[in-house]
Amino acid sequence: MAQQREEDQLYPIAVLIDELRNDDVQNRLNSIKSLNIIALALGEERTRSELIPFLTDTIYDEDEILSALAEKLCELVDLVGGPKHAHCLISPLESLAASEETVVREKAIESLKVVAAKQSPEEFEKHFLPLIQRLATSEWFTGRSSSCSLFPVAYATLPATSIDNQNQLRKMYTELAKDETPMTRRGAATILGPFAAATHAKMAETDPAAAIAIIKEEIIPLFNLFANDDQDSVRLQSIPACVEIARLLDNETTDNELSQTMKGLISDKSWRVRYMVAQSIVDLQETFGSELIVRDLIPGFTALLKDNESEVRAQASSKIKLFCLALPESTRSEVVMNNILPIVKELVNDVNPHVKTSLAGVIMSLAPILGESDTIENLLPLFLTQLKDECPDVRLNIISNLAALNDVIGIEQLSQTLLPAITELAADNKWRVRLAILEHMPLLAQQLGRKMFDDRLGELSLSWLLDHVYAIREAATVSVRKLVATFGSEWAKTVVIPKVLELSEEQNYLKRMTMLFCVNQLLEVLSKETVEEDLIPVIKNLSKDPVANVRFNVAKTLANMGEVVEAAVFESKIKPTLEELLEDSDADVKFHADAALQPKIEKMDCLTESVPKTEVKAF
Repeated sequence: MAQQREEDQLYPIAVLIDELRNDDVQNRLNSIKSLNIIALALGEERTRSELIPFLTDTIYDEDEILSALAEKLCELVDLVGGPKHAHCLISPLESLAASEETVVREKAIESLKVVAAKQSPEEFEKHFLPLIQRLATSEWFTGRSSSCSLFPVAYATLPATSIDNQNQLRKMYTELAKDETPMTRRGAATILGPFAAATHAKMAETDPAAAIAIIKEEIIPLFNLFANDDQDSVRLQSIPACVEIARLLDNETTDNELSQTMKGLISDKSWRVRYMVAQSIVDLQETFGSELIVRDLIPGFTALLKDNESEVRAQASSKIKLFCLALPESTRSEVVMNNILPIVKELVNDVNPHVKTSLAGVIMSLAPILGESDTIENLLPLFLTQLKDECPDVRLNIISNLAALNDVIGIEQLSQTLLPAITELAADNKWRVRLAILEHMPLLAQQLGRKMFDDRLGELSLSWLLDHVYAIREAATVSVRKLVATFGSEWAKTVVIPKVLELSEEQNYLKRMTMLFCVNQLLEVLSKETVEEDLIPVIKNLSKDPVANVRFNVAKTLANMGEVVEAAVFESKIKPTLEELLEDSDADVKFHADAALQPKIEKMDCLTESVPKTEVKAF
């Protein structure tokens, strides 16, 4: 009996093991994903002696299987006997790290890093360093390229006293940096920064001066080698490396050793390299001294903003805010006025929409740097130009950053210059632009005050309740609630509620539904008296609506009202209507009416219309 029970328990494991040999790819994949279960059932010794060798023999399977295997093997460290036996996982991972498929190699390397982190220094030197040497000297570039990613981990793991192994690693890495295949050189260039940091940290433990010397004598020559490679895929990887290396050096050494090479990269013949410089420009600022920034980076950045490739201009434009904020405070305003702003004025009319969109997302950030006077004189005309740009994303980005401008020039100036353009955009045929304007109404209301808002934007804010796009109508109900929270219940009674309740008489049922949604939003900010006197009678009248969707939303609205008003009001004015809806011919109406009459455990969910947010529903 006991033997039968044991066999029953092992049967699923036997199935998983059999599926490792199954002809169906999906079955093998499922079994690979259950390796930890199989290993646990087999035990540590059998996993090491049987399962791992079997898996090593399956390395020639489909790429999808190999990718899953590479990802899963690192989870078996504890199941093969812990760190002491983790080296048995190296063999299959080594084969996977030399695979032709990039994804498989990458996952194998990540698993090898996990295995390395769990090994003792002795086990690491005994098993892991020979692995790196085998990969670094393998016949095919795939193994050599994969080995590059292991060098920073290996160097950081070695004991500080293991000088010979450190020297050997640096020598092997140098050979890879000079490899005949660009794929291997690119792999070496990619990890130059982390390798430099690991080398410096390890040497600094015993001899800080020697650590700097190693960077100057061995690492920087490799950086120059990569930066002047004939392949742009290698050169562009030298830029992040430059940032990491500069962090290890003082400003004078950075100037002497790195600046000339970096200037060459800024004007590289390949747009991909220049793009990477633009992407990393702020990181370079953080590591270069103020003199280098003024002498090299400011001219370099302005050149990137004027680059003949639109991708480079767009990337550089997106960095304007961070670049300007990272400038020395004493000269920031002057540099922006003299060096950045003239180019920004040109970029506003760039032929490429991506460039203009990137610029629109950051141009407002120049206002606090320039101050009120220069912003009004130099930036406001640019904002107006972008507000009227034919590209909707440009207009959207400007609208979304109005708060930064208001903080600088004040609401009076904003209302005189930009409000007319904003009002015009409120009728834009792109619904996302209308949505962006709408979402800024509560903020504008706080800045303008009640009188100016009523005069300039009040009617506009309520007109969005009738928009033909559901997302706009939904956002309008939220906006109205926020406006009432700002201006108060009395303003709501005189301005908002009459307009909202007018929708209950509309012939189109979607408008009547919008009224219900808006009422539900307003319940959060209106007084009990207003709800009882002004809203309940209108909602009760809609319980006779010919459209079932309206009626069941009436039931949900009445339920929410019951959470706001006194119990006596619920019993006398709301409950009878809900009981009538219980007799409705529509099942959904009856369901929601019944739910509304149940004891409330928590407040009912806000109403949602039964169409997707992005669906355009014409009246």
